[in-house]
Amino acid sequence: MTFDQFLQYLFSGITSGSVYALTALGFTLVFNATQIINFSQGQLVMLGGMSAVGLYGLGVPLWGCFLGAVAIVVVVTIGFERIAIRPLLRKGVLAQIIATVGASFVFETAAMLIWGRDAVGLPPFTGEEPIHVAGATIVPQTLWVVGSTIVIVILLQVFYRKSLFGKAVRACAVDPTAARLQGISYSRVVVFSFALTGAISAAAGVMITPISFMGYHSGSLLGLKGFAAATLGGLGNPLGAVLGGFILGIVEALGVGVVSAGYKDAIAFVILLLVLFLRPAGLLGAKVVSRQ
Repeated sequence: MTFDQFLQYLFSGITSGSVYALTALGFTLVFNATQIINFSQGQLVMLGGMSAVGLYGLGVPLWGCFLGAVAIVVVVTIGFERIAIRPLLRKGVLAQIIATVGASFVFETAAMLIWGRDAVGLPPFTGEEPIHVAGATIVPQTLWVVGSTIVIVILLQVFYRKSLFGKAVRACAVDPTAARLQGISYSRVVVFSFALTGAISAAAGVMITPISFMGYHSGSLLGLKGFAAATLGGLGNPLGAVLGGFILGIVEALGVGVVSAGYKDAIAFVILLLVLFLRPAGLLGAKVVSRQ
């Protein structure tokens, strides 16, 4: 592999890693609020991209498609939390996880009925003229994907550390019972976490659609890779989710160059299995201490 090829694969991995990072963030936000794994996370990313395509087909400008898609997915996630998750809060974590699995099928079926079976795309935000860097090329949309990921991560950190409600969300993540005793509305934290997850997922879906076509079935693979990234970084740790997403994307891209493109999707699951065997808590997760 030449240096030019290495750089090209690296750029591709950073782009994919940004999307995996945002998807992993969605897993982390919901997990911290409810201790459940939202297996419809990938479908939320898909709904963001497909909603933007639908709005663009109606003549809405790209910026309007972005905002509209975010609004649509936020409404969907809030409705999902109210209808499927909130009634099951006292039924245990397993019941809620099963509800998210059912929701993933509902979202996929609805997307297929609304937008059809064919994959669709969006025009890039700022043109298609590639940018040349040391023998490799970057499409401008890549800068939008990576830049939006960095901005979202920074804003999340400021929100969690500086705002009063952000501190309340962190308190619920550490100990929901103690947070309730301090007067924090746990139900508000849960619905906010779902809404924020929907907004981030929709943003990721809209950003990636001009680069990679989006179809009703695209969410399944995105969700699995996002879960692998969240587990790699440490489920429940937002910074770990971002780190895991970038590591997964880069390793996956380099694996295509070193091994074969046919093994691209398998690499994520090999990494997931290695993490589960060697360090179940993830790279930035707290180690589990066994006491006898």
